[in-house]
Amino acid sequence: MPADNPSTSYLRPSQPQDRDAIIALIDDVLSEYGDRLSPDVADRDLLDIDGYYVAAGGMFIVLEDMGRIRGTHAAIPMPQQPGVCIFRRLYLETGLRGGPWGSRLMQWALDWAREHGMHRIEFWSDTRFERAHRFFARFGFQRDGRIRTVEDGWLPYQEHFYFLDAPFPTGDASR
Repeated sequence: MPADNPSTSYLRPSQPQDRDAIIALIDDVLSEYGDRLSPDVADRDLLDIDGYYVAAGGMFIVLEDMGRIRGTHAAIPMPQQPGVCIFRRLYLETGLRGGPWGSRLMQWALDWAREHGMHRIEFWSDTRFERAHRFFARFGFQRDGRIRTVEDGWLPYQEHFYFLDAPFPTGDASR
């Protein structure tokens, strides 16, 4: 099912009733890597998205297509570092990767950071997500060489640190 029809596919803020669909989407993506969600520890933020993201001044959006959640992304300011935000939870169904929706989700987050006066974006990304890392590079995100080992999920994993300093790209940087 292509999510290319603007009358049925759109980005919108998440709502509490989206929680189970968001969790299922992210769990499906992790299962591609032999992993799964750990909502009691590493993925606790997904149990109360508004309480974690919106209450902290951030935003969590979903790609909805004909009533189905097919993608997610979130941005949240870092209170201990004014002007810096973290991107989290960029996930997209397998069949939509490589199309326009990944870029639209990323551009939404870049625009959010710009509109909220951020001068730097940071995030950690699982080292297994190699395709995503090429995608991040097209938007100008860089690694600084840091890799951390995380053991709060179902399986231990490692993450690369990414950052992007303003000015942030506008338009479709994926091409």
